[in-house]
Order: sequence, then C-alpha cells, then structure tokens
Amino acid sequence: MRPGAGGMRRWMLTLAGAGVLAGAVLVARGQGSLPVEGTGAGFEGASGWLNSAPLKAADLKGKVVLVDFWTYSCINCLRTMPYIRAWAEKYRTQGLVVVGVHTPEFRFEQSQANVQTAVQRLRIDFPVALDSSQAIWQAWGNRFWPAYYLLDGNGKIRYHQYGEGDYDRTEAAIQRLLAEAHGTAPTDHSLVRPEAKAEQSAPDLARLGSDETYLGYGKAERFHSPQPLRPDQPQRYSVSTLRLNQWGLAGNWLAGEEKIVAQEAGASIAYQFSARDLHLVLGPGAAGRPLRIQLTLDGEPPGADHGSDIDAAGMGLVDATRLYQLVRQGTRVGPRRCVIRFLDAGAEAYAFTFG
Repeated sequence: MRPGAGGMRRWMLTLAGAGVLAGAVLVARGQGSLPVEGTGAGFEGASGWLNSAPLKAADLKGKVVLVDFWTYSCINCLRTMPYIRAWAEKYRTQGLVVVGVHTPEFRFEQSQANVQTAVQRLRIDFPVALDSSQAIWQAWGNRFWPAYYLLDGNGKIRYHQYGEGDYDRTEAAIQRLLAEAHGTAPTDHSLVRPEAKAEQSAPDLARLGSDETYLGYGKAERFHSPQPLRPDQPQRYSVSTLRLNQWGLAGNWLAGEEKIVAQEAGASIAYQFSARDLHLVLGPGAAGRPLRIQLTLDGEPPGADHGSDIDAAGMGLVDATRLYQLVRQGTRVGPRRCVIRFLDAGAEAYAFTFG
C-alpha cells in the first residue's frame, strides 16, 4: 500500500489472517453487518473516462459499486488487479459495478494515452475515471494506492480496504451487499482464485528484505555513490561497494525531482537487494523509441532468474513508461547485486519495487 498525499510513501502489505478470514465468513453468511461509513463522493472532476461514458450518482442508483483507486505503475495496484477483474466479471450480472479511479502518482501517469495503453495491457474492461488533477481523490479523502470503497444501492459506503490482501473478506462483503440489494440472504459463498502472472503475482513476504526505493532527488533514499545527487544538472557518477538496500549510479546521469535520466549509452544503476522479485519503473523518455537495457546479477546474466521483461541473457527493451519486472528468482533468494546497464541514452528510471 502506498500512502499518497505528501509524507512517507513507503509501501506496506495487508494480508488476511485467520481471524480476518473467519470474520469474512460471518459477513458472507449474514451473521455480521456492514455499517454505514459515509456517503460516496461521486466522480465529479474526472478529466476523462475510459470504457464508459461519464458516470453520475443517478446512473448507479440501486447498484452495488466497488470503487478502486489505483495508478498503473504501482506494484501494489498491479497485484490486486486480477481480483478486481475477476470480481467485475463474476458479479456483473448480479448488479455489481466496478469503477476504477486512476489517480496518478508520477507525471507520466497523467497522460490519457499512457493510461489507455495500460488499461489495454491489463485487460481492464470496467469503467475508469481519469483523476489527473486528484479532484476525485481529494473529494473522497483518500490517501492510499490501492484503496477500495464498497457502496450500496443508496450510495452509502459500507466497506473499505486499503492495500493488498483481505481479498476473501472483500469478496464476502460484495456478496453480502448484493444479497441485501436483492432482499435475500447470501447464497453464493464461493471465492475467486484468479491466475496472476509476472508482476501481478502475489509477493513472497517470507523472503522480502528490500523496500520501495525512489530514484528522483525529491524522495531518494539510500543513495550511495561517492558523488551526491546533483539536482537538475548532468553529472558523472561512480559506484563501488554497496550494503543491503543501497544503490548507486555509474556514468553520466541527470537527476530530476521524480526521475533520473541516462545521459549516455553505458550508464548504469546498481542495487544491492534481497527479494524474490525486482521491478523498476522505466520509460524511453524523449527518445520515444525502444531503448535497450542489459541486466546482471552478481556480475552474471540472470539465466533462469530473469523477470518477465528480461530474457535469460539479461537483455530487454524499454518501449513504454511503466513498471518492468527485471528479476524473478526461484529457490535462491538472498542479498544480490543487480546492475541495469542502459545501452542507449535517454532512458528514464523512477522507482524500484520488490516482491
């Protein structure tokens, strides 16, 4: 879960334990209640819509509505998306309407074309409100990516969830409100188990030893090149020894507030990490064409430990601004040095995430 309104943006995970799952079963069987938590603020201020004409409160009256605040480069949002898609498909004919609210974190996520590409890539077919100015985010008083709000047919908020996990409990709440809307007791207690691949797979929490790391000087942490980040000006950097969760640059880079930009072919980023998965938000920048990258783990090609966007030799292409899965390890998970070398100038890098 990414806190998202100023302050700390370090992500956390919330996963349902036995007590939460027991509570979900009680709710689904009608032995619990879903109290009114407030009134949904609607979608006024959307800069556009995908997959739908603009939706107003009158359009949704009598419907159970799941509102999902997300942004397309957020790893936590990506890992919840298989469940959101599955709920939209399973309960659509029973009266559930899923509305995604895409509230950007980075400036590149304000582009409707970029969001449209992401929606197509993620196979999202439910309505998505574009919240480029964060007007909807502010109206709802939201602070997290992802965040779900479940509304009844009168537009009242009856359930919310911040962050990953608690999927069974959320689905049980959907079943409860759908039954309430139909004037019956819940009868469908089955739960979705969607297939999730690549960056959408659940994290390996037992072996997760690295945390989200921003690279732009506005939020950079644990940077360990001998040369400090020089805001908004090109500078040549070097990197040698790194401790766990430190990173550094080599070659000529331009450090911006929310991104770093490779100024020459051969520039590289090194990160000492410990996790099954390593992701990096990357873009081709002003070049507007695919840019080549080459990855090594402990100085060698990744082989079977390559991610979905890298081959076994460590080669990959940055052809859109999005999150790339660079490493997906098997049985060997421990401190390792990952180096991403940019074979073409102009690539932009924003943030590392792990799983």
